[in-house]
Amino acid sequence: MSHLPHEAVEFIGFAAPRLTSEIHPPQGTAIDPDYLDRLAQAHEAGGFDRILVAAYSTAPDPLLLAARIAAVTERIGLMIAHRTGFTAPTVAARQFATLDRLTGGRIALHAISGGDDRDLARDGDHLTKDERYARTREFLDIARLAWTAETPFDYVGAHYRVAQGFSEVKPMRAGGIPVYFGGASPAALDVAGRHADTYALWGETLAQVRDLIARVRAAAASHGRQPRFSLSFRPILADTEAEAWDRAEAILARTRAVRSAQGLGPAAPPQNEGARRLLAAAASGTRLDRRLYTAIAAETGAAGNSTALVGTPDQVTEALLDYHDLGVSTFLIRGFDPLEDAVRYGRDLLPAFRSQLARRTATVEAA
Repeated sequence: MSHLPHEAVEFIGFAAPRLTSEIHPPQGTAIDPDYLDRLAQAHEAGGFDRILVAAYSTAPDPLLLAARIAAVTERIGLMIAHRTGFTAPTVAARQFATLDRLTGGRIALHAISGGDDRDLARDGDHLTKDERYARTREFLDIARLAWTAETPFDYVGAHYRVAQGFSEVKPMRAGGIPVYFGGASPAALDVAGRHADTYALWGETLAQVRDLIARVRAAAASHGRQPRFSLSFRPILADTEAEAWDRAEAILARTRAVRSAQGLGPAAPPQNEGARRLLAAAASGTRLDRRLYTAIAAETGAAGNSTALVGTPDQVTEALLDYHDLGVSTFLIRGFDPLEDAVRYGRDLLPAFRSQLARRTATVEAA
């Protein structure tokens, strides 16, 4: 089922092949190897468990970036975003299994069905959203067979037909490559119930997270599965709460300035359900629950992981523990100053979280 004990907490960072964020317009070539190396090594030194390598239609290839990261690190896991449907599932399964063997079992797959028709069209994909999720389900069916089958297998679906498929290379883990998966539409939840080892949410309110976790658990229960849950945030830290909020407002102002300089007007309405859920939260206020800051998500049209938790390391830890109480055991975090923030997360936030969680666990066990 899952690659970690259910009670274990996992922190995932973010690997970009060059300096870029909402407040840093990309410059130079698409790949800065020195920056990628330093960013990956900062995450490993800071105690992160994995690092996400993202995928979109104009980006460098995530599998090859992951191979580079693995070569310049020793321990950290790789969560590799893969757009299902662009590579035959038997081929992709062998690619992931090969890299998993070469890295000693450090590979996970983040299955991306695609939430933006315009971006997918750049790669020639014109299926509807529901068709893409149906294709993802078949892709993962076949990939799991390739990773686990001891004899050749046949598969007949609406999108794929495999005759006597087989992979000589198997992943290190007996159950195959761990699969992360996100998506909040009914079609997505069907795939999540069948295949997600870890279900990934964006940084929503406590009430939204509670609701979606319940829906995913119900979808998974019919398949006898119990997925873990991941939540994505952009922590904004400072030594005092006032300084943290000042920094958050400065990041918002800088985001607006960068978008204006790029000639970007109001963000287009999002096509994916996850972004719509973030904007629904933003519509109810810019500061929600303990420390959830939604203004940057509203400014960017909730383009990806764009909500923040704002405060001191101890205060942001308390907010993360609120989500942990709901069943979240993986936190995917990245900063607006990616390298500097990764260093600070490793120095201040991860130790604070693990210390507070250990104290709480000891108190519960003593009681």
